[in-house]
Amino acid sequence: MNTEILHFLQESHKQDLETITQILADITNRNPEEIKPYLDRILTQLVEPQQERPVNENATPAEQIATFQAWVESHRNLNFPNLSDEAISRESIYGDRG
Repeated sequence: MNTEILHFLQESHKQDLETITQILADITNRNPEEIKPYLDRILTQLVEPQQERPVNENATPAEQIATFQAWVESHRNLNFPNLSDEAISRESIYGDRG
């Protein structure tokens, strides 16, 4: 699918991409044919759907706390019943094992 999108972009914006390629070739003193694979890779990365990374992979502890608190707050208005003390007691959770 990304190949189709890339091909569509290359055809529909051919003149713009040629201009960009030439500008990059001038800036880097490289042949436009050397630039094209890099530009294709950039376009591919830009059109690929970005996978959302879990916040704990690259967030600071403060950001993790803020994200968790926001998640908690997002559930406040759902009106779930509170659990009784018995429902969350050690005995009710572990039974004879605890």
